Amino acid sequence: MEAHKVKSEAYKAAGVDIDLAGRLLSGLKESISATRRPEALAPIGGFGGLFRIDLARWRHPILVSSIDGVGTKLMIANMMNKHDTVGHDIVNHCINDIAVQGAEPVYFMDYIGIGRLRSPLYEQVIGGMAEACKAQNVTLLGGETAEMPGMYGEDYDLVGCITGIVEEEHIISGEKIRPGHIAIGLKSSGLHTNGYSLARRILLEQAGLSLDSRPEQLQGRSLGEALLEPHRCYWPAIRKAMQARIALDGIAHITGGGLYDNVPRVLPEGVMVRFEAANIHEAPPLFEFIQNCGQVDPHEMYRVFNMGVGMVWFVPEQDVGNALEVCLGEGYEAAVIGKVFAGEGNVEIIL
Repeated sequence: MEAHKVKSEAYKAAGVDIDLAGRLLSGLKESISATRRPEALAPIGGFGGLFRIDLARWRHPILVSSIDGVGTKLMIANMMNKHDTVGHDIVNHCINDIAVQGAEPVYFMDYIGIGRLRSPLYEQVIGGMAEACKAQNVTLLGGETAEMPGMYGEDYDLVGCITGIVEEEHIISGEKIRPGHIAIGLKSSGLHTNGYSLARRILLEQAGLSLDSRPEQLQGRSLGEALLEPHRCYWPAIRKAMQARIALDGIAHITGGGLYDNVPRVLPEGVMVRFEAANIHEAPPLFEFIQNCGQVDPHEMYRVFNMGVGMVWFVPEQDVGNALEVCLGEGYEAAVIGKVFAGEGNVEIIL
């Protein structure tokens, strides 16, 4: 029998279907190919992805990379049997993590660890990632799918790694933030990819709700739909602001830990930030619903969740108007939500 036609019946009986993985991937090659930038060289399926840096465009290129996961939001996707949105989540989350340093995202790679590979889960996850990559001109360069029966059961894990490029002189580090800088908050679409362990415990365990529930507070949406709302990508607004030469002196992606833990990551020594909760645009109703169902202390809500703020820009006061105009023009709700003062790198939230 020819080597390429050998069937792995023993492996399949042990729970790993090599042939299925190949068949499902072949059906996705067109959508994956649609994400490829001209700099991407390797064909789909190679051992390594190749990406050429265009030195005619980049004078002093610095590579910026980040890796992250979707967390227990995957459990909601599994319960809903809907997996395309988590594909968007992982790509957008990773892009945001390098965009805060001014990096243009250029290629993305994924890892799926799963107990039993199955359709349409696989196509939905990869398809969602491909759609999110194409929307931001990012090449889906490659990845790894590890089928491990006995380790994951019916669950799976999803991890993404993003690489971007920024001119060395244009790196956004936060070191220029000074007292008097204004904090602009860009609205989130929902929980994004953080706080799901607490959300599940309050809503599904304590309150006994189902994902099909349609509480009045969610304005016609099911609980599952609200929980699976994809993570927003803020790169288009950052790119436009950089092109407009707005002084983006620091940017924080508000993920796990909320404003309290993420903002200090970009603050230089000698400053602190005071946020006014009353100035934060109306958050998606899911946050208030979680808080009321679980009787969660407001300060803890701001520590666990983004509370309607997916990203914070720090700009000099004279650039505030232009920054807000850019955000609006790119389709993002944004508002002045705080100010920088002399301090010790901490965050205060006035509720």
